Amino acid sequence: MKKEELFLLLEEKFRKLAQENQLLEKEVSISCRALSPKEAIGETKRKDFPILEGKEVMIQAEFEGGVGQAFTSAPAAFNGTLKEILALDIAGNDYDRSIFIAAMNAVMRKLGLCDRSIHCRDNGPEECAEKIADTLMKTYGKVRIAQVGCQPALFERLAGKFELRLLDLDPKRIGTIQHGVKILDGIRDYEETILNWAELILCTGSALANGTIVDYIGLDTETLFYGTTAAGAAALLGLKRICHAL
Repeated sequence: MKKEELFLLLEEKFRKLAQENQLLEKEVSISCRALSPKEAIGETKRKDFPILEGKEVMIQAEFEGGVGQAFTSAPAAFNGTLKEILALDIAGNDYDRSIFIAAMNAVMRKLGLCDRSIHCRDNGPEECAEKIADTLMKTYGKVRIAQVGCQPALFERLAGKFELRLLDLDPKRIGTIQHGVKILDGIRDYEETILNWAELILCTGSALANGTIVDYIGLDTETLFYGTTAAGAAALLGLKRICHAL
């Protein structure tokens, strides 16, 4: 599946959902704004989360009390209706896509069709990482894991328990060694690591924001998505998630 096909599919599924719940026929306001790092994840002990390094921004949409968030490198503020959001260039424009993802998460959370759409805060990321590592060990045993995207707390926990490879797109991280693991190139090392080596894949939901999530859908190897960004999309597409967010 190509990126354009994925977002067309998501748009169609979300439009149908909005129509079934009579949300397009009324003026429903979606407020969407970028959060500061403190608003997004609170006070954390470690300072190497991408959002604290200024590499990502979290935006938040609110819909009748439902809250949806999305990590993105293209933050945008927006206030309008679902009909206006569905008219945006979701496949071709990074800013439009981030608005769509956050709004979709908020609406689906309100309707009870997805959960864990709010990022954990303060010591939550550390606790979440420990829970995920323990759950994976109990469920899958000591398998070879490919982690896609550097959630540093999760990376550290997995590196201490599993044979691990990490794929990332940040040129400053690629080639460095952290926790005894060399960080690989998410494009150049994809085939060898994902298709030939991994027994389990943990992919960041933030891959939805740049469209690279298509490389991790429909694989023979079991793939779990972590984080809040893909909350709504995972529910619509039937993707497996592992996450201890709110």
